[in-house]
Amino acid sequence: MAAKILDGQALAAEIRAEVGTGILEMQGNHEVTPGLAAVLVGEDPASAVYVRNKRRACEEVGMFSETFEMPANSSTAAVLERVQALNADQRFHGILVQLPLPSLVDQHQIIEAIDPNKDVDGIHPYNIGKLLQGRPDFIPGTPGGVQQLLLRNGYDPAGANVVICGRSDIVGKPLAILLMQRQEGGNATVTVCHTQTRDLAGITRQADILVAAMGRPNAITADMVKSGAVVVDVGINRVEDATRKRGYRLQGDVNFEPVAAKAGAITPVPGGVGPMTIAMLLVNTLAAARISIHGRG
Repeated sequence: MAAKILDGQALAAEIRAEVGTGILEMQGNHEVTPGLAAVLVGEDPASAVYVRNKRRACEEVGMFSETFEMPANSSTAAVLERVQALNADQRFHGILVQLPLPSLVDQHQIIEAIDPNKDVDGIHPYNIGKLLQGRPDFIPGTPGGVQQLLLRNGYDPAGANVVICGRSDIVGKPLAILLMQRQEGGNATVTVCHTQTRDLAGITRQADILVAAMGRPNAITADMVKSGAVVVDVGINRVEDATRKRGYRLQGDVNFEPVAAKAGAITPVPGGVGPMTIAMLLVNTLAAARISIHGRG
């Protein structure tokens, strides 16, 4: 069996085009251009790449964007001061604090300091609460991207057994909440696996839709996957590779070739979930601009 490749690059381009149309309408009707502020603390190379890609995506769709860089030794108080200034800055409808933050910074304090109306990552406790209730204004980018990849490729999770490997606050937990909701794009039977799960392979083999968000390269092997399953690889790991000019290659959490030979559909790494995460950030920023005009529904 040759798995269908779920092309996140192509789908993200469609979503960016939709966002661009929405921005033009907003500019025409309200003379408002959505603005996104990104806060980058430290010099982590992966984080810098992510922020740069997000800025390019903003420019492509006609969105205003600015990155605020801070040194790695910044205190929690200094980052809080920056976030509070951005909360008050009317040029910015969305605020993104690139995670993870350096160990000196209290990540929970920073997230909770973001104005919930500007929390385009959708991870402020207020917005997570609304997600739990099934009435989100902002769906976290990666979970939203996974959901759209499934729906727009004809894989409705309704009634499916979905297994999510990973319980992070930004992927595993919100994705489980999203896919179990009694609404379009939900109604799945969701199992969340983690480091203390017994018989992981026995559980993953039951999945109609298997999501790997573990942060470990090649953690999901072919013997862990049911024939014909849809496999979504959220992982993106840097693996040393002396044959590559940059000295490493990007590897997902799924052992791609053997799993692709068995699965019904699979996302590649790179080019799968990653572009969708950025596209959904743009969707959320446009939604935040609408909230600034009309208020929350």
